Amino acid sequence: MASADNKIYFIITVKPPSPYGYINAGEICFIDKQRFDLRKKRNDTNILPVICGSGAFDVYLDKVLLQPLKRRSAELLLALECNEDRLMAINNSEALEKASNLSEGEQVDVEYNGQWLKGVIRYIGTLTSSSSGVFFGVELQGDDKGKGQNDGSYFKTYFRCSKNSGVFAPFTRIRPVDHKPSAPPKPAQSSLSMTSIEPLKVGDRVTFFGKQSDHHGMVMDIMDSPDGKRVLISTDKDEEGKQGGEMLVPFDFVIKEEPLNKVDEIEKMDTSQGPGTRSATDSEEITVGSLVQFLGKTLVYGIVRWIGHLPDFPGMTAGLELEDGSAGVNDGTYKGKRYFDCPPHCGLFVRLSSCRPDDRFSGGKRLSNGHPDPDETIVSEEEENVPPIKTEDVSNLLIGQMKGIQGHCNSCYMDSALFSVFSCSSVLDSLLFKSTEYETIQRILLKNIVNPLRKQGFVSERSVMNLRKQLQKREHCPTYTTDEKDPEEFLSLIMQEILFLDPPLILCSQPGSKQKLQSCYYYQIFMDYNHHLVLPTVQQLLEHSFYSNSLKLAEVPACLILTMPRSGKSFKMFPKIIPSTELDITGLLAEGPQQCVLCGQLANQECAECFRDTVFSDTGFKYFCVKCSAQVHSHQQRRCHKPSTLLLPQGFSCSQRSGSDHRTPPREKLELFAVLCIETSHYVSFVKHGPKDTDWIFFDSMADRVGESDGYNIPEVRACPEVGQYLHMPLAQLANQVPREMEGVAKRLFCDGYMYLYQSKTMCLYR
Repeated sequence: MASADNKIYFIITVKPPSPYGYINAGEICFIDKQRFDLRKKRNDTNILPVICGSGAFDVYLDKVLLQPLKRRSAELLLALECNEDRLMAINNSEALEKASNLSEGEQVDVEYNGQWLKGVIRYIGTLTSSSSGVFFGVELQGDDKGKGQNDGSYFKTYFRCSKNSGVFAPFTRIRPVDHKPSAPPKPAQSSLSMTSIEPLKVGDRVTFFGKQSDHHGMVMDIMDSPDGKRVLISTDKDEEGKQGGEMLVPFDFVIKEEPLNKVDEIEKMDTSQGPGTRSATDSEEITVGSLVQFLGKTLVYGIVRWIGHLPDFPGMTAGLELEDGSAGVNDGTYKGKRYFDCPPHCGLFVRLSSCRPDDRFSGGKRLSNGHPDPDETIVSEEEENVPPIKTEDVSNLLIGQMKGIQGHCNSCYMDSALFSVFSCSSVLDSLLFKSTEYETIQRILLKNIVNPLRKQGFVSERSVMNLRKQLQKREHCPTYTTDEKDPEEFLSLIMQEILFLDPPLILCSQPGSKQKLQSCYYYQIFMDYNHHLVLPTVQQLLEHSFYSNSLKLAEVPACLILTMPRSGKSFKMFPKIIPSTELDITGLLAEGPQQCVLCGQLANQECAECFRDTVFSDTGFKYFCVKCSAQVHSHQQRRCHKPSTLLLPQGFSCSQRSGSDHRTPPREKLELFAVLCIETSHYVSFVKHGPKDTDWIFFDSMADRVGESDGYNIPEVRACPEVGQYLHMPLAQLANQVPREMEGVAKRLFCDGYMYLYQSKTMCLYR
């Protein structure tokens, strides 16, 4: 990988289209400088192969989606945990530049627990080895000593100061002591419209927005009309570029060309609010990504793509991308400079004070993630204990948008795990009813998440965030509400440390003089590189892993959670893995009757050396009766093998031990009920909800989004019967399938499988 000095950084400003729709706007990516220079020489920079986050693979993105960053700017932005925060911060180039120039020893104000505290920078750099985000370590000074969070330590010591006098913060919570904020106005100022600050009058020079570009002229008259206030302007040039005439322009499209510069003059203005004036509270709620409405000639709706100052335009300006493709006047460009990207005639620059929240979604009430919310502390709670969703109810209850569990702020790992485990299966429902000292967490899990999911088909992100906050408090981990974790880490925490479930998986070393038992909550499949598997099934991978590590199952597990062989979230050992819808674990059991691989009768011996011999079967542990073992090992290639005698369960007769019993031993099988998949850093899941091959559903907690920083994710559950079609294809035909050409979402199941969940149907709670 390229060193930090040899990278060209970008921030992704717009969510990329398919096939990289899983990448969100606000992510930081980079390309090796030498590689970029080579492409530049070939004049081949329209599409750039960049690497996002810690990924190891190229993502090919159109350059219009990428905004170049200085190295230091990228490092500062990486310290911000949410993509939305980065998008907002990138618009404040002045603050970013000032933060880039800060050095140790400088006096600053640092924001902590809602207060601005005085301090001195003692450290600038990363806080963990896995992150390249740059933070500021500040030692609090004077009266603010002791109001911080640490003594200069965060995992390790970065600087030394007295107890609770150190604070680590990203640049957005740092400002130099000589910083004079221009953005936060005084209360009397915040409610002023442009008209109240500096009224237009006849004779004023103005700029206004036309269909193709901005124009200039002089105010001839200001009049009221049924459509609102209008300004008659004598233009310098008309829309065709010819010598100007007169145009009647909506008042809100007009900008006075001589802005006031003196704050004291503004303070003398009349601050009374008219009926059309926005409140300060409304203004503070609107940020980049907000859904807004704007009353010009007609009422139009759009998304705020940019907020800042335009040249010759006093006050804050909002750049809108309008829903109506003919209502705008530009493509995000003003006076030849691009401020944001949108299709032609969809962009519009207006006063921020003229924008109001889009009331179509609120119905007069505050909106929270797509739902009216009168109280932030209230979440959906179902007192009744609800069984898993039945197959016949899946279509009506689960399929569609705003179904499943709503994602928020890197929660996809938890959303997918909870949906997979609880939506259509009860194998782990004992978690919900065990006696535990952590009753609050258990109650949230049962009453706020599992029951509403099964009864209503939807769980708000608020409920999951409530669970995350409780886990964060329990673990004392400051990033549980913000950072992405591994689903097995979350499930292990819930099962082992919170609700104290007995480990569902008991492993032992292969039979010998002494067996060592090991209990665990999931099994990570490890593969040696001395294998011949090309398109493996989960059955084959599990058998190979057990064989390589000399393991057996001590008992039949009620739930078996398997994670696939891969390095991190990027490198996959196999490009495709075939899910085994039924996992035969008979041969993996340390005790119990086994079947002869040749004649099918009761087996008496096992041969480890025959494991890789495909003469008998493609893979798996090889068991033989006495007669078949003698024949097999009489072959010259197998004479050196040393079969071991099986320990048969008590109660078997001598005839059974001699191999003369002709009964077929029973098979122990587990059923696949869910698969978690990951591509780059986003988890989704597949769930088997019924007995038919086509009974599969696909769940994505962040399938779509409304708005940006103050918007919300739209979860979606869709039927994916095509999965069954591929699962029953002949192996050769499946191997020839091109992933991107597979129907529906099947490609993600076969190529991105990360965690496979199996259950013993006899162990389910509701039967």
